[in-house]
Parts: sequence; structure tokens; C-alpha cells
Amino acid sequence: MERREVLVVGGGPAGAATAIGLARRGRDVVLLERAPAWRWRACGVFTSPATMAALARFGVAGHDLAAMARPIPAMRVETRVGTRFRLTYGDDGTLSTAALGFDRSRLDTHLLELARRAGVDVREGVSARVIRDGTATLARGDDLAASVIVGADGLRSVVARSGGVVRRPPLGDRSALTFHVADPGRGAIRDARMVLFDGGYVGLAPVPMDRVNVGIVLAGRRWRARLRAEGAPAVARAVLAAVPPADDDPVAWTSPEICDAIEGAAPVGARVARRNGADWLLVGDAAGFLDPFTGEGLHRALRSAEMAVVAIDRHLGGDPRALAGYDRSVARRTRSKDAVSLLVQGFLEVPWAFDYAARRLATRPAVRETMGLVMGDLVPATRALDPRFLAALLRP
Repeated sequence: MERREVLVVGGGPAGAATAIGLARRGRDVVLLERAPAWRWRACGVFTSPATMAALARFGVAGHDLAAMARPIPAMRVETRVGTRFRLTYGDDGTLSTAALGFDRSRLDTHLLELARRAGVDVREGVSARVIRDGTATLARGDDLAASVIVGADGLRSVVARSGGVVRRPPLGDRSALTFHVADPGRGAIRDARMVLFDGGYVGLAPVPMDRVNVGIVLAGRRWRARLRAEGAPAVARAVLAAVPPADDDPVAWTSPEICDAIEGAAPVGARVARRNGADWLLVGDAAGFLDPFTGEGLHRALRSAEMAVVAIDRHLGGDPRALAGYDRSVARRTRSKDAVSLLVQGFLEVPWAFDYAARRLATRPAVRETMGLVMGDLVPATRALDPRFLAALLRP
């Protein structure tokens, strides 16, 4: 049996960042990524400026970031009745303050390369099937033992399942479709769009290589039945055909050029009873994911990785409370933001209520700016739960 100090299962941003941080602290780390080479999968691309600072702490240099991310001044939310408002992040049109649309093929592979440079044993095309008592049984049949196992393997984490902590997602059986379409705008800086429709919404985020990332979220039995009957490509084209034209959006949504396979995820979310055991912990989406409507999965993944690095290093140094402390710290950090996200999702479930709030956000700049900063993880989420803020948002 092969024995290592830390085993990271999953080579996405959360897993790669955890491995980088631990290797820099002198820990012996092996990372398993099940895909033999990068491939497009359902994942987030839109994020706030907070993510750029987190990436820099893991060694992503500014010139590398410029090649893998496209500045986005704001997320423009558009309701079914035509109300619009922009969520901004104090943008001045530069990479340093704008929101970002990432090319995940470049971001993910760059982070894995940084992990290799830091001394991580990165093994692509290798997956773990079972995790038990500090041992991972690999897909090829051999075993690998580690003092700590990190689950960074997404919404359907094998580490979380092995730990018996998986619970039903809080938002039910929502489905997501994601892919890219060609962008005739040739890299011009413009807003991302979040367009609401009956039973769901679609996010349109400009990304590098003259593309727009499309993320569709579908809720309810009617959409599930339609997906089964018509298939994902037909449903995706029907959703895009209903996207209203906009002066600053050059894509012809009635007949866009789809650039890659349509990837799906169902349910869109994950919930766990806890994020650690005696010899394991969870980071990124594996540690729990609640669709916040406007992104920020990337920032949460990187912050959980930073917290995991500290906890694992202390655990290996002899602190028996470190892994449980990580779980409590993540819970404290995410509780308020999850409450805000659930509040937003609750309004989305009642169209007239969301339209009511949208009209007020459209005409109240201070309230709108606070909401954008909260959703972008740039200020504490408790600001959006303050009764004074809620009164300013909801009063007639």
C-alpha cells in the first residue's frame, strides 16, 4: 500500500489550491484528478474581484490572469416584465476592479501546473472509488493511505459519500445546462446578463477566446419533463431564443453558434451535515454549494482551500481539534451569505415579489450597490440581512 501525508481528491480550483498551499508548507501531497486531460464540464465562470485577490495568494500572476479572464463591468439582471438593474463591484473598467469571466480551460490547467511546481504529485486520469479509514481505493484497484484525505471532488463527492454526510440540497431538484457560444463582439468589454423566465433563469457571461458562457438553471416538474422529452440541446435553444435582444449584446440568441457540448448538472446544489471527519475534510463545492444566482462559487472554493490548508497543517502538527475547527469556521463564514442567497431564491420563486424588489433596486442606487457588494463577497453578507437595509429595499 502506498502511504502519503495528504491525498487531495479532485483537481479543480479548490483541490489544486489546497494542494498548492500544503506543498508550500512542506507537506507531502498527492492530487488525483479523474480526467486524463482538461474537459469542459458544468462549472462557474463569473466571479467578483474578490477572486482575483485569492488567486494571487496562490501564485496566479497578473499577466497570467489577463490571459485567462475577461473584465465584466456589471451583472445586469433582467426580469420577465422588463425591469433591469446592474449589480456592480466598484468597477472602473480595468481587470483590477471589474468582475471577471474566466476561461476555465486556462484557469484550471494553470492551477494544476502551479501545484506541480510547488512539489505536488499530480496524477491525472486517476480517480478514487472508495474512501474508508484514511485509505482511498483507486479506480485501477490499488490502495493509497494518507494521514488526511481532502474531498475536492464537487457536487457528488465520493469523499462526502464515504463519510456519510451527504444531505438533500436546500433548493430541491433544479437542473443546470452550461456551454459556450461564439461572441461576434470580439472581446469588447460589456455587462454580463442574467435573464429571468418562467421557471428559471439564464446567465450570459463574456469570457476569453471570443465566447460567451451560457448557464441555464431550470426549476419545477415542467422543465424536468421537457428535458426528458426533448433533450438538453432542444431545451437550451428554446431558452436562448427567448432572450430579448440588447443594444450592447451582439449575439443573435435566436440562432447562436454553440461552441462545445452542452454539459448538465442535477441537482444544482450540495449540502452536507458536516465538512470533516477524523481524517478527512471537504473543500469547494463538495463542502456544500447553494446557487447564489450571481456566481461566487469560485471565490468560496478558494477561501475554503485557504482555511483547509491552515487546518490540515495544524492537524498534521498534532492539533486534534484542527479539522473540526475548520468545519466550524466555514460554517460561520458561509452562514450569512447562504441566508442572503436563500432570500434571493425565495423571491425568485414568486415572480411578482422579485419584480417588486427589482423595481426598487433599479431606482435606489445605494441599496443596489450594497446588494452587489454582498453578492460579490466584497462586504459581510450581514449587511443585506440588516433590518435597515431590508426596509430600504422593500419600502414602497
